[in-house]
This record gives sequence, structure tokens and C-alpha cells, in this order.
Amino acid sequence: MPSVTIADVQAARQRIAAHVRRTPLVSSEWLSDASHGRVSLKLESLQITNSFKSRGALNAVMQLVEARGRDVTVVTASAGNHGRAIAWAAQELGVKAIVFTPQNAAETKTTAIKRHGADLRAVAVNYEAAERLAQAHARDTGHPFVSPYSHADVIAGAGTIGLELIEDEPNLEAVLVPIGGGGLISGVATAVKALNPRVEVIGVEVEASCAFFAARNAGRIVEIVVGETIADGLGGNVDPETITWPVIRDLVDRIVVVPEQDVRQTVRALLAEDHLVAEGAGVAAIAAAAGRADIDGRRAAVLLTGANIDLDRLRALLK
Repeated sequence: MPSVTIADVQAARQRIAAHVRRTPLVSSEWLSDASHGRVSLKLESLQITNSFKSRGALNAVMQLVEARGRDVTVVTASAGNHGRAIAWAAQELGVKAIVFTPQNAAETKTTAIKRHGADLRAVAVNYEAAERLAQAHARDTGHPFVSPYSHADVIAGAGTIGLELIEDEPNLEAVLVPIGGGGLISGVATAVKALNPRVEVIGVEVEASCAFFAARNAGRIVEIVVGETIADGLGGNVDPETITWPVIRDLVDRIVVVPEQDVRQTVRALLAEDHLVAEGAGVAAIAAAAGRADIDGRRAAVLLTGANIDLDRLRALLK
């Protein structure tokens, strides 16, 4: 049985609809030319908190408030975007949040986490360490831990993107989704495959951190050596017990891996061609669509997942 069903995704949409944006699906001429397909961008960079994470975070926090009341304190770990989304959702609902991040998390994300009133603990050496610290804190205090990816309510919230894609493009043939911990693609694949099984769901990982590509080859989650990448939201190993792995194994048709240089070039190209600002993790699927995903002649939707990039990093990429 899947951890999340289409009914869960539909319920999540009803739950969060008044608080989040229905983001636009817009045609991209340069990306269509580059891919020889008919490509549209799903602009989750325009979502509340400037990333898709708002959907799942809000769905999870709303469920916790319903179950435990407003005395609840939500604990999470994040490379930045999920932490910001949890902080925002907690602020919206009047509850407390504690967010563990790496020490080098993007300033634009950590500043927003603090602005939303969360208790930011940017003390970990990397995301995996932040996750261990957050899980230990949750165990010690009894506060609920909301994973950025391995959490049914987070996945269901992310899946609402899939509902919008099928409604806005009934003739959709392929959807490209970046993979970090797998929560986003698990939700999108659950929704899309339930509504139109003929749509090809293509996952995209960066070469520096392709844990699920390795898992597909091995038939199980395996530990990989994680390299440096500007796609910080996609970096790191994943919990061998994650609930996202069976969904990715069973519902994702294939996974494409993109080199770091392609990600960097795509940040520049997206700004030059479509005048859209995006972070590294946000453009991974776009980088794949531009050449490696093999979507020739097909109608495809590509997720632009976030725009939270530090100004200094953006300047460096544009040189």
C-alpha cells in the first residue's frame, strides 16, 4: 500500500487552499527550442516562501494543530526551504517551531526562518547532521519531528502540484521533477499517475548527489559519497527507512542525472531567457529538460521549485 493516496492529496488541497497560491504553468519558448519539445514551467518559485515547500509544511502543521492543539512545538531539519516553510506555517497557525540547519545554509533562507519567529539552530556541519540533531531533539522533548521528505502530510501537500498540472494541461505527456529526499516527486507522482497513468514522471538528480539513481541501480537505498553542489536542497544521503523510496521505485519512470555545470548554466539561462530568478536546486529539472531528459516532440511540464538564492551567489553565477 502506498504511504500517500490520491485521496490524501485531494484532502490536502482542500486543507491548504486558502493559504497557498495556485502557481502558474507558463510556456517557455527557449526551453521548448532547446529540448525540441513543448515545455511549460510550473512556477513554484512564486509560491508563498518562494518554494514548493510551503504546501507540504502547511499541510503537516495544520494536521498537528488539529491533533494536538496550539501548544505543539514543531521540530524540523532543513537545508533551508523546508525550514522556512515550517517557520511560516507555524507563524500562520500560532505555534512554535524549532529549525535545525547546516551552518552554511543560504542566508536568504535562514534570515526568513528567523523573521517568521522560529528558533533557528544553524549548528550542523551539513544537512545529514542537522537531521540527526533535529530527530534527537524531538525524541528528547517529545515534540513532533516533521521531515522535509519522509512524512505523509508533507508528501500529500507537495502532491497538490500534480493535481494542478493535470488540470492546467490535460494533454500532458511528461513531467520533470527534481529529487532531493524524494518528498516532492513522491507527491507529484502519486497524483499524476492516479489521474493519468500515461504521463511519464521523470526524476532529476544532480551528479554530486544522486542517491536515488544509485538506489534504482542497486535495488535498495545505498549510501553515496556526496559532492559539492550549488543545488543545496538536493544534496545529501537519505534515510534508508524513508517512505519515499517505494514510491520512487514504483511510480517514477526514470531518473536523469545532470552535471553541476549544467545547473549553473541553467540559473543564468533562466534569468536571461525567461527573466526568472531561481536557486540551484530550483533549476535541476530545467537543466535536464534542456538536453538530457529526451522529451523531443512531447508536451512536458517542468518544475521550477524555488527562488531562494543569496544575492552574492547569484552575482557569482552571472559572471
